Order: sequence, then structure tokens, then C-alpha cells
Amino acid sequence: MEDRNLPVTSDLVSIRLTDNRQRIEELFQHCHDLKLQPWNYGSGLEHSAFSVYLDTLTDSGQESYMKATFRDLSPLLAGLDARLTPEEVSRYFEGRGITTHPPSVLNSFERAVKQILRGGIVIFIDGWDHVICYEMPGIQTRAVSEPVTESVVFGPHNSTIEDLHTNIGLLRNLLRTTRLKFESFYSGAESDRQIVYGYLEGAVDPQTLADFKTKISRIDKLEILDTSYLEEWLEESTFSPFPQVRYTERPDVANAALLEGKIIVLVQGTPSILICPGLFVEFFTASEDYYQRTIYASLVRWLRIAAFVIALTLPSLYIALSTFHPELIPTVLLLAILDTREKIPFPAFVEALIMEFFFELLREAGIRLPRPIGSAVSIVGALVVGQAAIQAKISSPIMVIVVALTGIASFALPQYNLGIALRILRFPLMLLAATLGGFGLMIGYFWILLHVSKLRVLGVPYLSSLMPLQPGQLVRDFIFRAPVKLLMRSPRKRPYHE
Repeated sequence: MEDRNLPVTSDLVSIRLTDNRQRIEELFQHCHDLKLQPWNYGSGLEHSAFSVYLDTLTDSGQESYMKATFRDLSPLLAGLDARLTPEEVSRYFEGRGITTHPPSVLNSFERAVKQILRGGIVIFIDGWDHVICYEMPGIQTRAVSEPVTESVVFGPHNSTIEDLHTNIGLLRNLLRTTRLKFESFYSGAESDRQIVYGYLEGAVDPQTLADFKTKISRIDKLEILDTSYLEEWLEESTFSPFPQVRYTERPDVANAALLEGKIIVLVQGTPSILICPGLFVEFFTASEDYYQRTIYASLVRWLRIAAFVIALTLPSLYIALSTFHPELIPTVLLLAILDTREKIPFPAFVEALIMEFFFELLREAGIRLPRPIGSAVSIVGALVVGQAAIQAKISSPIMVIVVALTGIASFALPQYNLGIALRILRFPLMLLAATLGGFGLMIGYFWILLHVSKLRVLGVPYLSSLMPLQPGQLVRDFIFRAPVKLLMRSPRKRPYHE
């Protein structure tokens, strides 16, 4: 046994119980939820120990843990005629471990404190420079329910929640294979947030996985509070308007991504699952596409592609045609447009800018307001503002229709962050259309095409399947959705030496 007069080492558990208690009390000073329970054991209860935990993080019943710990010593008590000393306790636990519950034995004081902060129960025993740690978090989380952002008619109706272990369990329940790997680490000196990333061994590209691990290894000192904090660390172009990762709250979507060779990231305390790399064609797919019949799913895909074009180009196209190229508009329609714009004091660009500003303002107000009144305010506000703008001769009816169709089209896209990209790109295109007409639109489209052609995500081209062109893949699962019987196959398992 070590000399009990040795000085206390900063990161080691002291052999003296009083020193350990003093350090705990100093570290958790002014923490009202710290619970420190002293214990005595031995034939005459002459030996001391104490358990410490945070009752706001730990489930109740810590007393049973202490009793269970010493119940493990029953064979030892029988052999010693009930004479139990700290020397025998330390020798017993270091040699045989603990069997009653799944604990850990640590000699690092810093790690013991981290276990307390993670919702564990830590037991200090006088005369022993180790501690016994039980992981027993007791934070209440919401039950698994339907997804809020990805509701479907057919298919599973469960979603991930804020508990990391529950989310991993949901994923493993759907993908029962030893090839599904989950690796975890903790990030942040203050938040100490657990981050887990998963992949399907043999399906994921080794180079993509290596690039991902290189990027994710740089965040171990950062305070990561949500999955979205990781997006800018994983994307290649930070200032690109196009999203380079996907998000989901559906376990079936995450498992489908794993089967396709994607990497998923989960963070404790947030229900969102990050999927990377996110490629352009994948932002047009939704989970319900694979639960519907082929013909309907293919029609919906065409509708989404049309919505993408409308959300990106309709306002700028209207500005270019009405300002620079009226000869391209049918005569009857042109006369109707001129009639509605007769007393409008603004050019088409300013008119579109005002109405787009009002629409974006209403959209943000609807999101921030409480749910019961948010949708009502958005609908009523859009009707009132639109009608008032027409009567006040600030905007023409055709412009209200154009802006409304543009907003509706952006909502038709299954991935919200792609809609945000279109909202950003819409205004530069409107400016180019107002200054150079159709030629300005060509410049804008060319710039967008050039940008996405050069964009790569974890080494994978953003326009994969489109550039280089893969007609089979486009017909199979982009422009069309092939029959499910052609899609149901397991990913190829790569040899371990690759």
C-alpha cells in the first residue's frame, strides 16, 4: 500500500479521502445540485467512503449502487471473517473488477470529475487511490415521436430525439450488421459534448472516410452545441450558397444514406443527423419516394425539378422579359401585363425587390412566432400585404403572382437548406436581369454552373451523376425513380486491404 503522507498529484486520485472530498467541494463550489453522501464500512464501521453525483443529471437510487458495490465483496467478507479493510477492498477490486453493474475503475481525478458532469455516480474509498464510476444519466428526454420536418404518409413515423444512445439504437435496429461502425469522441473544454460518426464498412469510400476523419479531428477543442456547427468544418467551400451536407431526423433516411456509402454524424443533445457528403442530385430525393409506386414517385421528382427552376429563375426571368425583351411575350399576355403596370411608379426590378422583401419578412415571422399563430400570421399577412400592395399601386397583380409562385416552389423542395440557397441566388440574378436582360441571365447561369462544376465535397464532385454524365444513374434514381426491385441490393463489400 502507498504511503498516505505522499503529496497529492494534480491529476491522480489521492489516497486520503479528506483530500479528495476537499477537491470535490472546491471544484463544485456554489453548485447546489452536488450531492455528497458519506459511508462507513467494516466490522466496526471504522472505514470511510463517500459517493458524489449531481442530482440534476443522475437518476435516483444512488444508495443502491453503494450497497451493490459492497455486495460484490461478499466472497471476500466470508474469507476474512467479516474483517474488511481498505487494503483488501483495493486489492479485490483491482484484481477482479466489479460485476453487479457496468462501472469503471479510474485513478484519474480529472476523468472522475468528467464522469460526475456526464451524469455518473463516483465512489471514493479511503485508503485507495482509485474511484468506482457508474454511468447513470437521468436527464429526461422526449419520447420517440413523428418527425416534425420530414412528415410522410407512408413509411416509418419515428424520429430521432435529443438522446444520443437512443438515436444510435434506432439506427442499429434498422441496420443489424457488424459492418455498421460508430466512433465517438468528446469536444469542448466546457460543454464536453459527445460526438459520434458512423459509416458502413465496405460501402463507404476509404478516401472519403480518410478526408472526413482529417477534418473532424480538428474540432476536439471547440464547443460544439449542435450538429449544424460541424457543417462549415466539413464543407470545401465555406462561402458557397449551395449546401454540401444533408440533415435528417428520420432513422430510415440515415440508414439508406449509410447503405449508399455516406457518413453520418450525431451530437448529444440534438436530434438532427448530418449526412455527408451531400451531392446536388440527392437534394431532390425524399424518403417517401421509396414508399410510393414508381410512376407517382417519378412524377414528384419532375415536379421538384420544375420547382427548383421556378424558385431560382422566375422573378429574374419576368424582369428580363418585361424590361428588355417584351417581344418574346405573347401579345395578349403583354397587353395584360402593361394594363396592370400602368400606374406602378417603380420599374420591374424595384417592384420585385419590394415584394420579395415583404415575402421574406413574412416567412421569417412565421418561423419565429409560436406554432399555433405562426401559420395564421403568414397566410393572413401574405393576403393582406399582397392585396394592399396592389390597391396602393406599389405592385402589380402579376408581380404578386410571380413572387408567390417563387416562394411556393422553394417550399416544394424536400431539403430546406437547398431552398435557402435559391433564396440567396435569386437576388443576384434579379440584378443581372435588370441591368443586362437575357444576356445577364446567361452570365448568372454560367457562373452558377461553373461554380457547382468545380465544387467538391470530401473529394467527391458535387455534380456526381450529372458531370461526368451517367445516364443510367440519372434514369435510375434522379429524373426517374426506378422500381424498388431494381434498387434493393446490398452495397458491395470492399476487401479489407483496400
